[in-house]
Amino acid sequence: MSQILGELVRAEDALGRPTLNLLRGKWAAFQIAAFRCSFSRERKSVAADLLHAQVDAYITELRRQGAEVPPSTNGRAICNKWVNDEWLYRDNVDGTLVYSLTSPALEGLEFVQNLSRERVGVSESRLQMIIDEVRRWALEASVDTQTRIHRLNARIHELERERDRIEAGGEVTAATDDRMLDGYTNLIDLISQLPSDFKRVEESMQEMHRKIIADFRNDDRPPVGAILDEYLDRYDELIKDTREGRAFDGAFVLLRNDDLLLELQENLRAILAHPAASVLEAEDLSEIRGAEPALRRGTIDVMAQRRRLTATLTEHIVNHDALQERELDRVLRGVERELATWMETTGPRTTVPVELLPPALSIGTLRQRFWDPSAAALPPPLTPTDDEHDEPPTIEQLRLHGGPALDDLKAALVERFSHGHAGTVGALFNDLPPLLRRPVEILGLLQLASRVEALDPAARRELYEAIRPGGDYRSFLVPAISPTPPQARELVDDASGRDDDD
Repeated sequence: MSQILGELVRAEDALGRPTLNLLRGKWAAFQIAAFRCSFSRERKSVAADLLHAQVDAYITELRRQGAEVPPSTNGRAICNKWVNDEWLYRDNVDGTLVYSLTSPALEGLEFVQNLSRERVGVSESRLQMIIDEVRRWALEASVDTQTRIHRLNARIHELERERDRIEAGGEVTAATDDRMLDGYTNLIDLISQLPSDFKRVEESMQEMHRKIIADFRNDDRPPVGAILDEYLDRYDELIKDTREGRAFDGAFVLLRNDDLLLELQENLRAILAHPAASVLEAEDLSEIRGAEPALRRGTIDVMAQRRRLTATLTEHIVNHDALQERELDRVLRGVERELATWMETTGPRTTVPVELLPPALSIGTLRQRFWDPSAAALPPPLTPTDDEHDEPPTIEQLRLHGGPALDDLKAALVERFSHGHAGTVGALFNDLPPLLRRPVEILGLLQLASRVEALDPAARRELYEAIRPGGDYRSFLVPAISPTPPQARELVDDASGRDDDD
């Protein structure tokens, strides 16, 4: 095959895939917008009836604004078309039909998101990052012992010189803004690829599930051992030989290692503490902060699909009894022989009374447990323990496990918004002292914001970094609250002069 013909075949195959079909055509922009408005990282599936109504509402609103929309159709028909085009997956979850995005749809959304995001061009820091990556992978690729030792020694000497320089009083400078922006861009690109990678693993397991069910229903199905061997081989191949499988396996290992997980959280906080993070958009900040939740959600979805597949295998193995099947086959063959013998001596209209259900058996029971007097005896009296008691908790300890400190939260709101300061309530929360950053304080802020109608459940999500009384960090995604100037004034007035009834 000539080079041009090979490239033509490769291009035709790529252009025929569902991902590129989503991005071309007259209604590509409408499809992308509908998917982005209906699904998110926190909302991976939508009930079928709800999505139909949402698509109808999108069409009505766009038509009212003068935008061009698909003609003469409704939300149900559009969703059915998206399922046929392999952009939506329809499944039955607990008796309810739900839609979720397929991996081609997630890849298309990721591609559009990358195009709409400002990207950093070639810079000295980016070239240095490339050099560092090449050096690291050159070390990994070295199979010669002396070569690897030489490379490791060179790296060790370089780090030792830097350590000695700093210990001697040398200046320690943070990375430049350009270098950090390069790192932010690369990190966001990697994080944005996680949902589609996990979705491909989930879809591969769904395909394995459908094939195994078909094998079980097939009359000439292979033995159970052969089906299990095939399942284990395909699962091992999926995890070890595909990029998305290795990503899932790495995330699974990470989430089981508390030390690595804590290190990831601390590193993300250190990255975002750099001054260059102030120029990032809120969506990019949320993308970086949501790295751990994205890993956790993707892993949970894949594990749920694997449990579903394992449950199907277990149910068949438990219910499949080859010995009973052979006994039933012998009984049926015996009935067939007796029927043939009977037909030789009887007429065509002769009937035989046959009971549909066998009669109930009358079997007596033998009492196995007798009355035990010791079972009716009273329990022994309790031993007094007046001299052995724990120290009662202090007022401060009780307060840490109580409800939100509304008075302190009100004071913080007054201090932040009384002078016209802009920003979000989430940013205020993340700047509060540790004693005011308990998870329950988030509910207190939401309560205060709802009084002035500043809480919008449909707003983008914002990360709240809460600290539990024991010192553990917990992250929560909460609708972003950005009070308008009138709402900020009303919020300050409400926090300053209104007594809380709680």
